[in-house]
Amino acid sequence: MHLAYELSFTDKTVEGLLEERLDPSVFASLAEEDDLYREAPGPKQAEYIRRLVSGVGSHAAELDGYIEKYAQGWKFARIPLVASAIMRVAMYEILYMQDIPDGAAINEAVEIAKHYETPETVRFINGILGSFVRQERQP
Repeated sequence: MHLAYELSFTDKTVEGLLEERLDPSVFASLAEEDDLYREAPGPKQAEYIRRLVSGVGSHAAELDGYIEKYAQGWKFARIPLVASAIMRVAMYEILYMQDIPDGAAINEAVEIAKHYETPETVRFINGILGSFVRQERQP
């Protein structure tokens, strides 16, 4: 989610951002800021991160369109950048990573949001993702 968030305002390419941020020395330098960075990702985790962030980057306009569609009464520009990054990640997982159950993607998004957003925004994210799955993933 951190990298998807950074894609919102960086001028770096997705590949450049991934190379920079997945460097073990960068993880070490960020370890005191966030426990998430205490250990650099292993090969399997790094592959997942690359796949996810690359997909979010290449499908950003599509994902943002879904967010705006289901954010009834909200313009995309009003949605906090962290919230939109969380929703982009979950929506990408739901649409393009069939090995991740829809419920798991939504639950992870909500849990992540609880660390960064207000309870109102967490409910907003949960509502948008729930509506998205019900409407876009119908059999």
